[in-house]
Amino acid sequence: MTYYTGNQTTDPTAVGRLPLPYYWWEAGAMWAGLIDYWHFTNDSSYNRIITEALLAQASPTENFMPDAVQSQLGNDDQAFWGLAAMTAVERQFPNPPSTSPQWLALAEAVFNDMAYRWDTTSCNGGLKWQIFTFNKGYDYKNAISQGTLFQLAARLTRHTGNQTYLDWAEKVWDWTAAIGLIGGNYRVFDGSDDLLNCSEINHIEWTYNTAVFLYGSAILQNYTNGSTLWTDRTTGLLGASTSFFSPYKNATNIMFEPACEPGSACNTDQLSFKAYLSRWLAATTKMAPATLPAVMQLLRTSAEAAARSCSGGSNGQTCGTKWYVGGWDGTAGVGQQLSALEVVQGLLVNVTSPPAVQRNVHIIEATSTAIITLPTGGPPPPTSPRRVNGGAFLQPRGLFAVLMTGIMTLLLL
Repeated sequence: MTYYTGNQTTDPTAVGRLPLPYYWWEAGAMWAGLIDYWHFTNDSSYNRIITEALLAQASPTENFMPDAVQSQLGNDDQAFWGLAAMTAVERQFPNPPSTSPQWLALAEAVFNDMAYRWDTTSCNGGLKWQIFTFNKGYDYKNAISQGTLFQLAARLTRHTGNQTYLDWAEKVWDWTAAIGLIGGNYRVFDGSDDLLNCSEINHIEWTYNTAVFLYGSAILQNYTNGSTLWTDRTTGLLGASTSFFSPYKNATNIMFEPACEPGSACNTDQLSFKAYLSRWLAATTKMAPATLPAVMQLLRTSAEAAARSCSGGSNGQTCGTKWYVGGWDGTAGVGQQLSALEVVQGLLVNVTSPPAVQRNVHIIEATSTAIITLPTGGPPPPTSPRRVNGGAFLQPRGLFAVLMTGIMTLLLL
């Protein structure tokens, strides 16, 4: 939280935002993580700051389009704040005063904006990355814009029981798969140029693209009482997510960002992407319990490695990027702290309640009737770079106490 200065300013537009070099969207993603922190731990220390932040950026139009940043926004930027409001709804985070916009109304407003922008002038549909024509990326239809709309629609479906949201979730999935951004093996690719009518796919893969569709699919698996269609999609995406683990022979099941991390080429945004893979993997287990053993196998090892990376800086508690090197790698920032927080607190998911639904919605409680096994095989990973620190990983005994201590440390940085 030391990276956040919005509660120490006289500039009202800075409340809720992170300072440069962080873009506006990442603050929304961070607040969602802190709502989860409250849900997992029942620690309300940050609740006032979270509420102030979300309301400050909700904008006069109550749809997370604040004047100070509106001209720069992409669909995915707005969506991350909408997903934060949806998290507040599902976690039953304390509502704002009645004179302020309520969490569900904010989430629905973001959905309405994004659905309105669905563009059929090219590629037979899809969302453009950027909202405004003058921004670079306006002619790009990317996976994260589709995925955030899909997940928001899925979560609104489950919470409200409204068929319109389900129709939109299905529509977004079908278009994304038809265009090739979701491959036949459930690998999710970054995007396509709509000036070429989406005839060519940018095959780069990011952790959060797979993760955003994974959790949305798990939500719909739960909502449809385990339909084969959504169960297969959840299982397929979980299998595809394993490509983001085990970068080296001696780093089995440790999460990494293959597209940029090994070459130390991740930008500020990309340094936070592992946070959302961690968040949505953990959340998936509440909607699809059969995924729990496989997901925990990945998250536990990654959390242990992340904890070892949080050993840098002058205080010996700053988190790094490359969790597989056995210690701190010399990097620091919001993305590193948030990623470590998410993977650690994700281990607490099994002792928390599932996302709330409205009273008129009746969900059959999901049960684990089968265990999903992670795929194996493929080419052997390369040899790992040297480890910067020795020592054993955390042992299971006292794990809850260790997790709580670690989470508090991460938040204080």
